[in-house]
Amino acid sequence: MDAALSRALERVADGLAAMGAGNPGPYAACWADSADVTLFGAWGPIERGHHAVTRTFEWVGSRFSDGEFVPRYEVVEVSGDLAYTVGLEHGTVRVDGGEARPMTIRVTHVFKRIEDDWWLVHRHADFP
Repeated sequence: MDAALSRALERVADGLAAMGAGNPGPYAACWADSADVTLFGAWGPIERGHHAVTRTFEWVGSRFSDGEFVPRYEVVEVSGDLAYTVGLEHGTVRVDGGEARPMTIRVTHVFKRIEDDWWLVHRHADFP
């Protein structure tokens, strides 16, 4: 795996940890600033475009507190200027102020290389 993709995966991991604590900013910052980014979210939203995707992450992040998510990749593949990961995100979080509970999300991410760096362009997530 190239060093730039490794750095992108580290940024995603940091962003997911922050998301579980209620701060969606670092995860949203992993996304390409493009009208073509897409989200098929675990909680139902289907969005297209950077603004809509970011707005959805703000909503999701506002529901989480006192936790973090940790990605575990089953597959990381690169083909030219596209890469994808397939795996699970595990964590323990509070949702809407409730009791802390374990949560696992099944996730596929698609990355695009833009000017020698990798950016998220798609997320498909659901609950196993």
